[in-house]
This record gives sequence, structure tokens and C-alpha cells, in this order.
Amino acid sequence: MRARGGQRPEQYVLTLSCPDKQGIVHAVSSYLFMTGCNIEDSQQFGDHDTGLFFMRVHFSADAPVSVEKLRASFAAVGDSFQMDWQIHRAEDRMRVVLMVSKFGHCLNDLLFRSRIGALPVDIAAVVSNHTDFAELVASYDIPFHHIPVTRDTKDEAEARLLRLVEEENVELVVLARYMQVLSDNLCKQLSGRIINIHHSFLPSFKGAKPYHQAHARGVKLIGATAHYVTADLDEGPIIEQEVERVGHEVTPEQLVAVGRDVECQALARAVKWHSEHRVLLNGHRTVVFA
Repeated sequence: MRARGGQRPEQYVLTLSCPDKQGIVHAVSSYLFMTGCNIEDSQQFGDHDTGLFFMRVHFSADAPVSVEKLRASFAAVGDSFQMDWQIHRAEDRMRVVLMVSKFGHCLNDLLFRSRIGALPVDIAAVVSNHTDFAELVASYDIPFHHIPVTRDTKDEAEARLLRLVEEENVELVVLARYMQVLSDNLCKQLSGRIINIHHSFLPSFKGAKPYHQAHARGVKLIGATAHYVTADLDEGPIIEQEVERVGHEVTPEQLVAVGRDVECQALARAVKWHSEHRVLLNGHRTVVFA
């Protein structure tokens, strides 16, 4: 479908979750029909374990209409089914802050993917408790904020982060190998809006040099997990995982290199899917309409 004058019609994404019952899909499709919209793509899932229904609809509007007007007119449908729902313009780039410590592979990967258009995000800033990657970030013309963290300054450091998130209208915070434990308060304030990456050896290989520990145990799979951050360390709802098989001849240093690659891949996909509104929370799990 083409809008008047040959222009591409406005694109939107509706996501929703609600108690599963008859008539949900009919109500949504009828609403879109009555408002002059066209469904481009629709995905749905009914979870028999939780009794919840999840749906993502990509639709277009031939006639000019604001996202605010769509939200206002859809509210009655949402209320009638007790929906937790959102409508976004599909072409809006999500405002993101990246956080990093001393391992920069995920940071570098996300910066590059964003620059070439592989990630639909606008990186508002990079925050680090070290200065190692200040020059790298500057080369992308992105603000770099050095916020050191000690036991005595942790509260103030997190307060500075929250101020930055508010001032820059940030919608997502990405821990791109940021090696600081966040407080319960910060996790709650950014609930559903903060993603972390870690090696999938947890909890088997905790502490320093996990890949060296894995080598000593003769592991055959290297993995990484991207998940939402909660107060339970590294146990938040999983968005994406990546693995690669390794053999007995691989050295600890080679395991580290493989680990860097799978961490970058898993985190990039998680950020992409979240920024495209493809991930819906389902208790301690996620529904991912990839």
C-alpha cells in the first residue's frame, strides 16, 4: 500500500499482553480496519502456563495520523481486555546509553552496528567507570561520561546515571561488559529497560577468568546470554543466547576470543529486538517475536 502522492505510509508497531480470552485478535484487527490502518505483519502467542496472550502487530496508516491519536483511540480496546499495551512509530530510533568497563568488544560492536544502520538506535552517550575507551567513543562523535565507582561513591554514581537517562530521554541502558553490580533501587527504576551480557558459564564458573576455568574443565560449548537486569544478579529474563562448539585443542586464550564473538552476537540481537519492540516480558521469561 502507498500513501497519497506516492509516499510510503506511516509505519507503527503495537505490542500487547493480557489475559488470554476469545476475541482479542478480532478486536485488534477491527480497530485497525475502522481507523483506516493496514496490517503489514502480525505475530501472536498464547501461553498456556501463565494464561497470558501476547501480540505484536506492525501496521501502516494511509492517511496522516499521529501516534498520540492512535494511542488515545486504542485505549478503549486495551481497557476492555485488561491489556498492557504500547504503540510506537516503527521508524523512531530508540535512545540508548551504553555502559562499559575495561572490556570493549561489545561496545565497539554496538557502536559500529549503530553507525552502519544495523541497529535502529540512537546512542545518546557512553558511560564508563574507566577512561580506556574515551578516544574510541569520541571517534564516533558520541558523548563519553567517566563516572568512577567506589564503595563510598556508588550511590552518587548511580544518581548521575539516572540524571543522564532522564535528561537525554533514554529508553534503554545496555551493559556492554560493565563490571559493576547495580543496586536494587537502580534495577527497579530501570526495570525492563536495562540489558546485560554475560558468559553462559554462570553459575558454574564464577569469579575471575571464567574461560580459563572452563578450559580446565574441558568444556565443549562456549556460550553467552543477554538478559534483562534485575536485583537477582545475572538471573533476569533471558532475551537471547549464542553458543559455539570448541574442541580439546583450543587454548584458554582462544576460548576468550570465541567468547568475545558470541557475546557480541547475543547482545547485538537482544538490543535490536528490544529496540524494534519484539520482546515482551512474561514473568521471569520473555516472548521474543523475532
